[in-house]
Amino acid sequence: MSPNAPGAPDPYEPPAAGVWTLTGDRLIITVRDWPATILVPTDQVRLLAVDLPLPSHAKRVAALPFAIEDRIAEPVDSVHLALGEQVAPNRYLVGVVRHEVMARWVAQAEEAGIGNAAMVPDVLTMPRPAEGWAVSQSAGRAAVRDAEGTGFEVPAALLRPAWEAAGRPAVTSYGETLPDDMQKGSATLDPAAVGPAAGAAIATLNLRQGAYAVRKTGGSGLWRKFAWVAAFGVAAHVVIGLGDVIMLRNIADRREAETRATAALAAPGVALGDDLANSIAGMLPSGGGGQVPQVFLPLVNRVSGALGPLSGSIAVRAMTFEGRLLTLDLDASSDAGLPGQIEAALKGAGVGAQVVRSPEGAIRITASAA
Repeated sequence: MSPNAPGAPDPYEPPAAGVWTLTGDRLIITVRDWPATILVPTDQVRLLAVDLPLPSHAKRVAALPFAIEDRIAEPVDSVHLALGEQVAPNRYLVGVVRHEVMARWVAQAEEAGIGNAAMVPDVLTMPRPAEGWAVSQSAGRAAVRDAEGTGFEVPAALLRPAWEAAGRPAVTSYGETLPDDMQKGSATLDPAAVGPAAGAAIATLNLRQGAYAVRKTGGSGLWRKFAWVAAFGVAAHVVIGLGDVIMLRNIADRREAETRATAALAAPGVALGDDLANSIAGMLPSGGGGQVPQVFLPLVNRVSGALGPLSGSIAVRAMTFEGRLLTLDLDASSDAGLPGQIEAALKGAGVGAQVVRSPEGAIRITASAA
């Protein structure tokens, strides 16, 4: 049938469904009759496993910029962050894409008539290995997915250096045969499984989030329902907001009490006024410059907050602050696992600290404000 014959499909109008591969400026369909999905090149996506021990999805999204800012070279506001599935307890997969790249991909999808498509890094269609690496090398590129659930793509010439730098993990090859010392096993990917693999990848990490989320529209008959839902949502947020204000006030009062108690240990008998910051500033050694209180108070608050859940198991005997180091000496404890719990609590709160136990059983915490 001629492309121009009546009823013939337009070869330049791709169907809205299917799994597509984005190669340069071209969208190539791989599987038809599947929910619209675009496999984007992994070499333009940074995949990270990030610790986010927070109770809700909204809080994890809000914390993302702070959790990854020291792990990427670009300014945080120059990249799009997408939160994926939990890959370990309190640890989540995160995709990082430059805004201009993400915007270009969305524009290409809309131009091709698949603007509603999910977007996932193509490496996530490979099976996640139980250990080591899964590698697919072809056409001079090597895609790698590791046991943690993250992945990356490099030129084939850089695969060996990357493998050696990672400690020579066991490799299962899904593509070209690799050198004997690298490849511990091989497998093939069933072409018929591309659709299910793409579906699993969407569940793992869909980059269409936030400003790049697919905008769903409904019929005019739904607008009234949407308005009611929005109204209920606003009312709920007002109630939640009031609750948050009360909660934050309680937290602030508790932190102030903890700081006063800790300061009293460091300087017994010194009266603290209503202005806690200035009172503690007056207790600190002179000559340290005006930045000392701004270092001391936040560090004390972070340490006390981190140790809050363990407060029933610890007793502070003495506290000193010198330079940018806060030292807490705790009374001897018979709990052999307490230092490990303290270290884990501080690490979870992002506090750089050393925890050591003396032969007598006392515990010393040295926390740094750096």
